[in-house]
Amino acid sequence: MKAPLQWGVFFCLKIALDINMENYKNKILVTGGAGYIGSHTCIALHEAGYEVVIYDNLSNSSFEAVNRVSSLIGQPIDFIEGDIRDADSLRQVFAAHQFFGVIHFAGLKAVGESVAKPLMYYDNNVSGTITLLKIMAEYEVKKLVFSSSATVYGDPEILPINEDSPRSCTNPYGQSKLTIEHVLEDLALSDNSWSLIPLRYFNPVGAHPSGQIGEDPNDIPNNLMPYISQVAVGKLDQLSIFGDDYATVDGTGVRDFIHVTDLAQGHVAALNYLKQQKQSLGFLPINLGSGKGTSVLELVRAFSAVAAQDIPFQFVGRRAGDIASCYASADKAQELLGWKASLSITDMCQDTWRWQSINPNGYNSI
Repeated sequence: MKAPLQWGVFFCLKIALDINMENYKNKILVTGGAGYIGSHTCIALHEAGYEVVIYDNLSNSSFEAVNRVSSLIGQPIDFIEGDIRDADSLRQVFAAHQFFGVIHFAGLKAVGESVAKPLMYYDNNVSGTITLLKIMAEYEVKKLVFSSSATVYGDPEILPINEDSPRSCTNPYGQSKLTIEHVLEDLALSDNSWSLIPLRYFNPVGAHPSGQIGEDPNDIPNNLMPYISQVAVGKLDQLSIFGDDYATVDGTGVRDFIHVTDLAQGHVAALNYLKQQKQSLGFLPINLGSGKGTSVLELVRAFSAVAAQDIPFQFVGRRAGDIASCYASADKAQELLGWKASLSITDMCQDTWRWQSINPNGYNSI
């Protein structure tokens, strides 16, 4: 007579264990989640059924972005203010949550600033990542999707760039990303229980189609698209195009632009891939890009057509650390992750213009 009761207890315990395991597989720490790419990725993660905890020091982001993400997903999002270099703060976060993995966006990202302030970039990006990895190891959280960059390829010898292309860097920002990749490679070699996916993405642009979140530089933009949009909205007088004598279609630099929402879906695809694997992956770099090159002038003309106005610009000298052309082979992402960029340059310009028009001063517009 006791057997049915015992079996009933067993099944209840099994169901509870299954629920706990599913919750564990769905909880993700997102460092730098209040930033441009991080905020878009948090929405994509929520839509995919993941539970998100944001950890951000707000040095290059706004808490208003977190508020708007919460509004867009229809529920509060767990936010913790903290720095990735602060080991004690990270320990408290990991002690309070049982994470399946980490998506690591937190880092400084301006090429020009990195040339002027290299120590700041190595301290924040490299030292901060090492601290994060140490705490992850302490709590046996060994799945990481890292926000790497196409800058690790330096000035490419062959286009399109695939993941086996030689790596080198022309500026401290790129060098900090490459150094982190070397750290991840060495970590995977030393301990085969890690799964480390650096996503080498190319040039993220665009905004959420709602117009509620987008790229909001703290100062004068370092990246092309927000500079164009701020000129269009009247916040800046004109665009400076660095170099008109490159060996490209029109003399201006050529880049692989990818819509930020496509990029966010790439991070979800990487996490889904990690969940499917029965064994650790080690170090697995993957490009995220459109596979197409667009010149600076082509992007300016496309934005001008969308905004129905001229974008005043002037040509100036080349910028230190810049290269002529850079665009991706994203075949590996499609093969392994089932991911492919789907949105066009026109989509990128339309969504950027919607964001900038609604928020002429970014998150400070309210």
